[in-house]
Amino acid sequence: MHIEYPDIGICGLSCRLCPMYNTGAESRCSGCKSSPRMAVGCPFITCAVKRKGIEFCWECEESETCERWKNHREAGKERDSFKCYQTLEEDISFISRYSVSEFQQIQERRGFLLREMLNNFNEGRSKSYYCIAATVLEPGELEEALSQAKEESGGLDVRARSKALHRILDEIASKRQYRLKLRK
Repeated sequence: MHIEYPDIGICGLSCRLCPMYNTGAESRCSGCKSSPRMAVGCPFITCAVKRKGIEFCWECEESETCERWKNHREAGKERDSFKCYQTLEEDISFISRYSVSEFQQIQERRGFLLREMLNNFNEGRSKSYYCIAATVLEPGELEEALSQAKEESGGLDVRARSKALHRILDEIASKRQYRLKLRK
């Protein structure tokens, strides 16, 4: 089957904002629908792609009554794994109102901003934090934070630049009541 959106998970998560997607290590994941992940599989890959030949759970005739997808979404409201699930329901709702293509464009923008954070402000310990920020903050908020951090930290070492961006992101999160930690 043809996969049109390899960077959008079968269940609705954005692969491009995942820490495993944003690593240079051998363990790098190229997305839920990449060949290695398809070979290993997960219940959603097995059901949607392999059995039903569809790319997303919401395309399934049984999506309204599927216990597995319902449980996944309910769990995502309360906790995360290694990947942030905080916006899963909002993302699925956005896709149903607009389109996967529209969602993809926003995720590409978020991914670009995430790469900027990782390339210019990651002291080696902030990847997950930046992935969460790229997931929960609005793209405009991320752009503003990056601009402010660049302005404040010009000429500083990466540790100081990271501290500056963390402070700015934490201030935005506090005002907007975002959570920039994984929920366990």
